[in-house]
Amino acid sequence: MTRTDTPVLVPPGTGSVPTPVAVPAARAAHPAAPAGPAVTVARPTVASRLRATATQLASFGAIGAVCFLIDLGVYNLLRATVLPDGPIAAKIVSAVVATAVAWLANRSITFRSQRQVGRKETLREGLLFAVTNVVGLGIAAACLFVSHYVLGFTSTLADNVAGNGVGLVLGTVFRFVAYKALVFRSTDAHAKEHAA
Repeated sequence: MTRTDTPVLVPPGTGSVPTPVAVPAARAAHPAAPAGPAVTVARPTVASRLRATATQLASFGAIGAVCFLIDLGVYNLLRATVLPDGPIAAKIVSAVVATAVAWLANRSITFRSQRQVGRKETLREGLLFAVTNVVGLGIAAACLFVSHYVLGFTSTLADNVAGNGVGLVLGTVFRFVAYKALVFRSTDAHAKEHAA
Protein backbone atom coordinates (compact mmCIF):
# COMPACT_ATOMS: atom_id res chain seq x y z
CA MET A 1 0.00 0.00 0.00
CA THR A 2 1.43 3.38 -0.95
CA ARG A 3 1.19 6.51 1.17
CA THR A 4 -0.18 9.63 -0.46
CA ASP A 5 -0.42 13.16 0.91
CA THR A 6 -3.52 15.10 0.02
CA PRO A 7 -3.38 18.82 0.84
CA VAL A 8 -6.43 20.01 2.77
CA LEU A 9 -6.54 23.67 3.72
CA VAL A 10 -8.51 24.67 6.80
CA PRO A 11 -8.85 28.47 6.73
CA PRO A 12 -7.86 30.02 10.06
CA GLY A 13 -10.33 32.90 9.64
CA THR A 14 -7.59 35.50 9.82
CA GLY A 15 -6.97 36.05 6.12
CA SER A 16 -3.34 35.02 6.59
CA VAL A 17 -1.21 32.48 4.77
CA PRO A 18 -1.48 29.15 6.59
CA THR A 19 1.41 26.89 7.52
CA PRO A 20 0.84 23.29 6.33
CA VAL A 21 1.11 20.54 8.94
CA ALA A 22 1.05 16.83 8.08
CA VAL A 23 -1.67 14.96 9.95
CA PRO A 24 -2.86 11.42 9.23
CA ALA A 25 -6.08 11.64 7.18
CA ALA A 26 -8.17 9.49 9.48
CA ARG A 27 -6.98 11.43 12.54
CA ALA A 28 -7.81 14.75 10.83
CA ALA A 29 -11.37 13.52 10.37
CA HIS A 30 -11.61 12.00 13.84
CA PRO A 31 -8.88 11.94 16.53
CA ALA A 32 -9.81 8.44 17.73
CA ALA A 33 -9.64 6.87 14.25
CA PRO A 34 -6.71 4.61 13.27
CA ALA A 35 -3.75 6.13 11.43
CA GLY A 36 -4.01 6.39 7.62
CA PRO A 37 -2.61 8.47 4.76
CA ALA A 38 -1.28 11.88 5.75
CA VAL A 39 -3.26 15.05 5.07
CA THR A 40 -1.85 18.55 5.10
CA VAL A 41 -3.84 20.74 7.51
CA ALA A 42 -3.25 24.48 7.41
CA ARG A 43 -2.36 26.15 10.71
CA PRO A 44 -1.82 29.90 11.09
CA THR A 45 1.68 31.07 11.98
CA VAL A 46 2.44 32.93 15.22
CA ALA A 47 3.01 36.15 13.24
CA SER A 48 -0.36 35.84 11.49
CA ARG A 49 -2.10 35.19 14.82
CA LEU A 50 -0.45 38.28 16.32
CA ARG A 51 -1.47 40.38 13.30
CA ALA A 52 -5.06 39.11 13.57
CA THR A 53 -5.18 39.85 17.31
CA ALA A 54 -3.71 43.34 16.77
CA THR A 55 -6.36 44.03 14.11
CA GLN A 56 -9.09 42.80 16.47
CA LEU A 57 -7.72 44.98 19.30
CA ALA A 58 -7.71 48.08 17.07
CA SER A 59 -11.26 47.40 15.89
CA PHE A 60 -12.42 46.62 19.44
CA GLY A 61 -10.87 49.88 20.72
CA ALA A 62 -12.44 51.98 17.95
CA ILE A 63 -15.87 50.43 18.57
CA GLY A 64 -15.44 51.03 22.31
CA ALA A 65 -14.63 54.71 21.71
CA VAL A 66 -17.67 55.15 19.44
CA CYS A 67 -19.93 53.38 21.96
CA PHE A 68 -18.59 55.57 24.76
CA LEU A 69 -19.61 58.64 22.73
CA ILE A 70 -23.02 57.07 22.04
CA ASP A 71 -23.49 56.39 25.76
CA LEU A 72 -22.50 59.94 26.64
CA GLY A 73 -24.61 61.48 23.87
CA VAL A 74 -27.78 59.47 24.58
CA TYR A 75 -27.46 60.13 28.32
CA ASN A 76 -27.14 63.89 27.88
CA LEU A 77 -29.86 64.00 25.22
CA LEU A 78 -32.30 62.18 27.53
CA ARG A 79 -31.38 64.45 30.45
CA ALA A 80 -31.93 67.54 28.30
CA THR A 81 -35.29 66.34 26.90
CA VAL A 82 -37.55 63.58 28.28
CA LEU A 83 -35.72 62.67 31.51
CA PRO A 84 -34.49 65.93 33.07
CA ASP A 85 -35.07 64.57 36.59
CA GLY A 86 -34.15 60.95 35.91
CA PRO A 87 -30.36 60.50 35.83
CA ILE A 88 -30.51 56.79 36.72
CA ALA A 89 -33.14 55.97 34.07
CA ALA A 90 -31.22 58.02 31.50
CA LYS A 91 -28.01 56.16 32.33
CA ILE A 92 -29.69 52.76 32.07
CA VAL A 93 -31.18 53.62 28.66
CA SER A 94 -27.90 55.07 27.35
CA ALA A 95 -25.93 52.03 28.58
CA VAL A 96 -28.40 49.60 26.95
CA VAL A 97 -28.24 51.50 23.63
CA ALA A 98 -24.41 51.65 23.71
CA THR A 99 -24.17 47.95 24.65
CA ALA A 100 -26.50 46.93 21.79
CA VAL A 101 -24.44 48.97 19.30
CA ALA A 102 -21.22 47.44 20.71
CA TRP A 103 -22.59 43.90 20.30
CA LEU A 104 -23.73 44.48 16.71
CA ALA A 105 -20.48 46.24 15.74
CA ASN A 106 -18.17 43.68 17.39
CA ARG A 107 -20.22 40.87 15.88
CA SER A 108 -20.12 42.39 12.39
CA ILE A 109 -16.57 43.78 12.40
CA THR A 110 -14.16 42.67 15.15
CA PHE A 111 -15.20 39.03 15.55
CA ARG A 112 -17.01 38.44 12.24
CA SER A 113 -14.99 35.30 11.47
CA GLN A 114 -15.90 33.78 14.84
CA ARG A 115 -19.54 34.78 15.20
CA GLN A 116 -22.40 32.36 15.70
CA VAL A 117 -25.00 31.47 13.08
CA GLY A 118 -28.60 30.51 13.70
CA ARG A 119 -31.24 31.96 16.00
CA LYS A 120 -30.40 29.85 19.07
CA GLU A 121 -26.65 30.52 18.79
CA THR A 122 -27.18 34.26 18.24
CA LEU A 123 -29.42 34.44 21.32
CA ARG A 124 -26.76 32.61 23.36
CA GLU A 125 -24.10 34.99 22.03
CA GLY A 126 -26.21 38.05 22.92
CA LEU A 127 -26.84 36.78 26.45
CA LEU A 128 -23.14 36.01 26.98
CA PHE A 129 -22.28 39.47 25.66
CA ALA A 130 -24.66 41.08 28.17
CA VAL A 131 -23.31 38.98 31.06
CA THR A 132 -19.72 39.81 30.06
CA ASN A 133 -20.54 43.53 30.08
CA VAL A 134 -22.17 43.26 33.52
CA VAL A 135 -19.03 41.51 34.85
CA GLY A 136 -16.84 44.21 33.21
CA LEU A 137 -18.94 46.89 34.92
CA GLY A 138 -18.57 44.96 38.20
CA ILE A 139 -14.78 45.02 37.83
CA ALA A 140 -14.81 48.82 37.45
CA ALA A 141 -17.20 49.17 40.41
CA ALA A 142 -15.01 46.86 42.53
CA CYS A 143 -11.93 49.01 41.79
CA LEU A 144 -13.87 52.10 42.85
CA PHE A 145 -15.15 50.36 45.99
CA VAL A 146 -11.66 49.24 47.06
CA SER A 147 -10.16 52.67 46.42
CA HIS A 148 -12.95 54.66 48.08
CA TYR A 149 -14.03 52.47 51.00
CA VAL A 150 -11.07 50.18 51.71
CA LEU A 151 -8.07 52.40 50.95
CA GLY A 152 -9.81 55.66 51.92
CA PHE A 153 -9.09 57.64 48.72
CA THR A 154 -12.31 59.67 48.68
CA SER A 155 -11.52 62.65 46.44
CA THR A 156 -13.25 63.06 43.07
CA LEU A 157 -9.90 62.60 41.33
CA ALA A 158 -9.20 59.35 43.20
CA ASP A 159 -12.69 58.05 42.38
CA ASN A 160 -12.17 58.84 38.69
CA VAL A 161 -8.73 57.23 38.62
CA ALA A 162 -10.05 54.08 40.32
CA GLY A 163 -13.36 53.73 38.47
CA ASN A 164 -12.73 55.34 35.09
CA GLY A 165 -9.00 54.65 34.94
CA VAL A 166 -7.90 51.38 36.55
CA GLY A 167 -11.41 49.88 36.56
CA LEU A 168 -12.10 50.80 32.95
CA VAL A 169 -8.78 49.34 31.77
CA LEU A 170 -9.21 46.07 33.72
CA GLY A 171 -12.85 45.78 32.65
CA THR A 172 -11.92 46.38 29.00
CA VAL A 173 -9.15 43.75 29.09
CA PHE A 174 -11.62 41.29 30.63
CA ARG A 175 -14.25 42.08 27.97
CA PHE A 176 -11.85 41.59 25.05
CA VAL A 177 -10.57 38.27 26.36
CA ALA A 178 -14.11 37.06 27.16
CA TYR A 179 -15.45 38.15 23.76
CA LYS A 180 -12.64 36.34 21.96
CA ALA A 181 -12.61 33.18 24.08
CA LEU A 182 -16.27 32.78 25.01
CA VAL A 183 -18.86 35.12 23.48
CA PHE A 184 -17.94 35.12 19.78
CA ARG A 185 -16.90 31.48 19.80
CA SER A 186 -18.49 29.55 16.95
CA THR A 187 -18.52 25.77 17.07
CA ASP A 188 -16.73 25.75 13.70
CA ALA A 189 -13.88 27.93 15.03
CA HIS A 190 -13.61 25.68 18.09
CA ALA A 191 -13.51 22.55 15.90
CA LYS A 192 -10.89 24.07 13.59
CA GLU A 193 -8.64 24.84 16.56
CA HIS A 194 -8.86 21.28 17.86
CA ALA A 195 -8.29 19.82 14.39
CA ALA A 196 -5.06 21.85 14.09
